[in-house]
Amino acid sequence: MRIETEEKLVKAGLSATALISVIVLFIVVGYILINGIGAISPEFLREAPYRFEYGGVFPQIIGSLCLVGVCLLFAVPLGIASAIYLAEYAPDNAITSTVRFFVECLAGVPSIVIGLFGLAFLVYYLGIGVSMLSGGLALGFMILPWTVRASEEAIKTVPQAYREASLALGVTKWKTIRHVVLKSAYPGIITGILLGMGKAIGETAVVLLTAGSGLESFLPRSLFDPVASLPVYVYMLATQGHTPGALSRAFGASLVLIMLFLALSVFALILRNRYVKKMDGGR
Repeated sequence: MRIETEEKLVKAGLSATALISVIVLFIVVGYILINGIGAISPEFLREAPYRFEYGGVFPQIIGSLCLVGVCLLFAVPLGIASAIYLAEYAPDNAITSTVRFFVECLAGVPSIVIGLFGLAFLVYYLGIGVSMLSGGLALGFMILPWTVRASEEAIKTVPQAYREASLALGVTKWKTIRHVVLKSAYPGIITGILLGMGKAIGETAVVLLTAGSGLESFLPRSLFDPVASLPVYVYMLATQGHTPGALSRAFGASLVLIMLFLALSVFALILRNRYVKKMDGGR
């Protein structure tokens, strides 16, 4: 009887904790929705900002997408390749353990430090300047450890029997990794990429120091042009706008940012689920 009571209390406590987390999420999103929905209009989504507190956020939307695109193009191939090496090729010794330790440490480095490094190394030392390329690469540095760890764990979850069966048929190790291991690990890898993308698309400090002021009213024509972004635009409005209209626009831009991330996440999840169904149907 005592054990049953204890189990019920634990279940009730865990349920309450999960409920509180969901409630907090709805409060945050609901507050932004209530305060920002009034600023959303067709003009707000398709026009460029002017005079700081007027116009729309179209360059900011495109700039955020461009930055995330450059970030993913840099971090995802490098992260997956590193994960393949750590999971499939690297020997289990002190050196490999040290590499994993520093990868995990890099994941915890404050974003302002990554931004300062990007400013000093990419913008000034390499001479790339404040640009889309600098911002995307700096964001790539930030999410790289997330991609490596998530991809490595996804690869490790693939049953060893899959590898042994492929190798027994005379398939080389690299082809086994490409056509068997990575295909099975694909859902977990996509989940890790989504976590990194969410961190990158909402980042402010790194982008502010390397990509642009957030108030640019033009679309970038090349990788070396400054680029606007929604997070920095929200920051500028919230800290330098002193009118109710500026605060409303900040909430509106925040709402657009949330919807943008949700749209990208849903698209990626749909692709992942379709791939999983295709894999299950092919077995």
